[in-house]
Amino acid sequence: MRFVLTLWLAAATSFAQSPKRIVSTAPSITELLYALGLGDRVVGVDRFSRFPAEALRKPKIGDYANPNLEAVAALRPDLVIIPTNPVKLGERLATLRLKVLEIDQESLAKLYNSFRIVGQATGATAEAAKLTSTIREQLEAIRARAAPLRRTRMMFVVGRTPNRLDGLIVVGQASYLNEIIALAGGENVFRDAAAAYPAVSLEEVLARNPDVILDMGDMADSAGVTEEHKREVARLWERLSSVAAVKQHRVHAVASDVYVVPGPRVVDAAKAFLDMLHPEMK
Repeated sequence: MRFVLTLWLAAATSFAQSPKRIVSTAPSITELLYALGLGDRVVGVDRFSRFPAEALRKPKIGDYANPNLEAVAALRPDLVIIPTNPVKLGERLATLRLKVLEIDQESLAKLYNSFRIVGQATGATAEAAKLTSTIREQLEAIRARAAPLRRTRMMFVVGRTPNRLDGLIVVGQASYLNEIIALAGGENVFRDAAAAYPAVSLEEVLARNPDVILDMGDMADSAGVTEEHKREVARLWERLSSVAAVKQHRVHAVASDVYVVPGPRVVDAAKAFLDMLHPEMK
């Protein structure tokens, strides 16, 4: 009989013997494994895993949406950890008789829960608890600094057509980034959009008139982004001269994966938001 074991988010799962060979299929998972002190057990990572630097030397298995299943199997993993995704990756991996752990990191509460689940599954329960406590304390310190300040109305562009102001994708209500923005003293002008990353028009941007625009639209893959590229991105917005962010020269072109990787560096994202939204606090 075929042996298939899939470990789902809702299950409080641990192994009789901690897995020694782990494959990560997303940067957030890779960063978590290293933060838990498990880097020596990581035998393969997705192609976007660049932090910490040691992860760059690990064998690559593609990305979470389209991994090379043969490459994953060839690494002989005891455990493959995947993010919640719509492509039924867990089922596809399970057909290869692989043990799979699927985790959800799309909110702060779910992020903390993912730490606990991965800690249980890998024998790093104490390390996961300590990591969670440390991140909670650091984020609460940032929240406390921002709490007395006036909310800064802003929007965060995470996708658009390269070199153009169309095809805009922004942070919406269901994204964990919406939580981090609020924690850091921001008011996301698209927080009423139910989707995590809704498409919006320039007309909507004009109507909502943000005081700050953060744009990493064509820089989500941050490797190799130059300062000149960032300046070009900022210049794109100059045509919207009536928007408060443009008038006040508060358009920030950002290119760092800390904003799009919901893992242990979430504190770095919150600090960066606080600095851009409230420069007086630097």
